Amino acid sequence: MNLIIDAGNTRIKLAVFKQKEIIYQATVGQEAFVESIKQVFQEFPNIKDAIVSSVGSLSREQINVVAVFCKLHELSHASKVPFKNSYASPQTLGVDRLALVTAAYYHNPHHNHLVVDAGTCITYDIINDFDEYLGGAISPGVQMRYNAMHHETAKLPLLKGKDLLDFIGNTTENCMHSGVINGITLELDGVINQYKQRFKDLTVILTGGDAQFLSKRVKNTIFADSKFLLKGLNYLLEYNKH
Repeated sequence: MNLIIDAGNTRIKLAVFKQKEIIYQATVGQEAFVESIKQVFQEFPNIKDAIVSSVGSLSREQINVVAVFCKLHELSHASKVPFKNSYASPQTLGVDRLALVTAAYYHNPHHNHLVVDAGTCITYDIINDFDEYLGGAISPGVQMRYNAMHHETAKLPLLKGKDLLDFIGNTTENCMHSGVINGITLELDGVINQYKQRFKDLTVILTGGDAQFLSKRVKNTIFADSKFLLKGLNYLLEYNKH
């Protein structure tokens, strides 16, 4: 069994894999991390290996707790990957993006994939049919756009995402919703079309916390998988055991 720990910008996801199947999954806050780890190992004492993907939210002490219970791999730019990494600055590449590209590679090797992760930020990552990772783009996510409008102005309220009745807003709040949701939808379709013009037979994979919300609005045909990052981390853990 493998323990997968995905420590993102806003939450920490835990998953236990038995081979390729997820048999346990939970989302915890940073303050509950250590106690949650202890509970996972009490429930699944056969866990032998773990991988931690952290964008900086976990402390050294918290990570060390995992190593008490099993063999631990900390994902970094030095980790082995099953594809050619042509990113010009691999040491600055987010480990979450490494995991997403790995999941795309195993999803269908030797094929063009664009992975769109709609989380705190929206990331776009392309791996081509030569199994070469080329890079992509980073854009503000849904809530980040709402936060920016509220914090960078004097009077605009702080809102959460919601479905649009019309792209023409008839109140200030509706105008803000249109600007964020309609803007992101047009961005997604526009970026996907750019990649489709350059890469033939492109598979587009949408994942992340806002994936289901946005997938209903995007015109392009996409494959949505909320567990894509966790699967990629499990593949990387297995790949780095050898």
